[in-house]
Amino acid sequence: MVLTEPIDIVVRGEAYLPRKNFQKLNQSREEEGLAAFANPRNAAAGTLRQLDTKVVAKRGLATFLYQEASPATNDTQEAVLSYLEKLGLVVNEQRVFATNMTEIWAFIEKVSELRESLAYDIDGVVIKVNNLSEQDALGFTVKFPKWAIAYKFPAELAETDILSVDWTVGRTGVVTPTANMTPVLLAQTTVARATLHNVDYIKEKDIRLGDKVIIYKAGDIIPAVQRVLLDKRQQDSVILAIPTTCPDCQASLQHFEGEVALRCVNPLCPAQIREKLIHFASRGAMNITGLGIAVVTQLFDKQLITDVSDLYKLSVADLLKLDKVKEKSAEKLYQSIQASKANSVEKLIFGLGIRHVGAKAAKIISESLSNLTAISKASAEALSAIPTIGGVLAESLTTYFALDGTKKLLSELAEVGLNFDYLGPIKRDDAPLSGKNVVLTGKLAQLTRLEAKQKLETLGANVTGSVSKNTDIVVAGSDAGSKLAKAQALGIDVWSEEELIKL
Repeated sequence: MVLTEPIDIVVRGEAYLPRKNFQKLNQSREEEGLAAFANPRNAAAGTLRQLDTKVVAKRGLATFLYQEASPATNDTQEAVLSYLEKLGLVVNEQRVFATNMTEIWAFIEKVSELRESLAYDIDGVVIKVNNLSEQDALGFTVKFPKWAIAYKFPAELAETDILSVDWTVGRTGVVTPTANMTPVLLAQTTVARATLHNVDYIKEKDIRLGDKVIIYKAGDIIPAVQRVLLDKRQQDSVILAIPTTCPDCQASLQHFEGEVALRCVNPLCPAQIREKLIHFASRGAMNITGLGIAVVTQLFDKQLITDVSDLYKLSVADLLKLDKVKEKSAEKLYQSIQASKANSVEKLIFGLGIRHVGAKAAKIISESLSNLTAISKASAEALSAIPTIGGVLAESLTTYFALDGTKKLLSELAEVGLNFDYLGPIKRDDAPLSGKNVVLTGKLAQLTRLEAKQKLETLGANVTGSVSKNTDIVVAGSDAGSKLAKAQALGIDVWSEEELIKL
């Protein structure tokens, strides 16, 4: 596609699979003898993970764009959407600028009525603060924006029977029960399994084998049991047996005080190790292209790896021992594994799967303490002093790094050459623009907006999307419009692109 203006712009949005394309894709897969995708969301995620761009092109993904990831050229969310639309980019037409709760609720009711006729699946409506400077002021939690909230539609319900229950172990050792049920159509897909969450959930709802239950899709995605139909319960219904040993390694399970989960605490549990390896290689962590679930499972089952450090000891010859892996793909995977050694340390920290430590928290901690050695030696008090890092997360980190197994793993990772340093921009207190709020506006001649934003952040600035009384500097290129005028009216310093480059 060609934009209506000759500009450089970085935008953020989401990819989705329209219902028509989802049905066409599943029909094609069934004709080829392949398993159908459970829902459009899973199909879209699986498609984006495809390495073959020809496969991706055939599946008919679509996008809706929501934001400028480069500094915004407009002051409000609605203005950004209108601008993206004017450029020829695809934005969602189902939106409204509301000034009160009555208008918000009217829009929710309108979309609820339109829901089934839309070309794509939705489970609710997102309400955002319109003014971008107010969004900046409200900020984020470690995981979520404070300037947006989602209204979820009531879930569709269906009746089915509980046939059996499987217990599986995740990477943190949590043992999760999943019900096998009589297949039933729910929210346009056939559902035969539903999460039972944990032991307390089973006891609270008194779920038994043979029960007739009402199920729904949490977030229109994950099937779950809403309630048991007690008036239809058979006299011979069987109370679910709660396991006392791990279904994978047979170690004794623990139910810690204050927790709802059953846990396997065996550090050598094969199921946990396998799940941790899958997480370690995932896109948000070490991003090792080609190292998906199937490959990790084979490597583990063939005893080629037992922990993440073993990945870096693999040779091309080792990879050729895997089923359906030829020389070219083995070489590509080997190079991808080697390339991941150079990742900035926050990727490694997130990849280690430390409890409570997500990708954003890992980045904040790494930026603050600079390297893994310092992080591993930091006290809980020092960690919790980092902005947005709370006491629970700090205790989790110190507990993890105190383990003998962790010390051994870090030593092995250092030995195989993994980078332990933070490589991203660091906002130093003594940086020239430390603590300054800076806005970019207009067309830049020498830098892209992303390059200008990165330079400003390296200099310590907080780059925001709109001009307000809290703005310290506006960097203005050519054809700067309302933001420049507002900055001049407020008496804010205005810099040229050349001044920024010279700094």
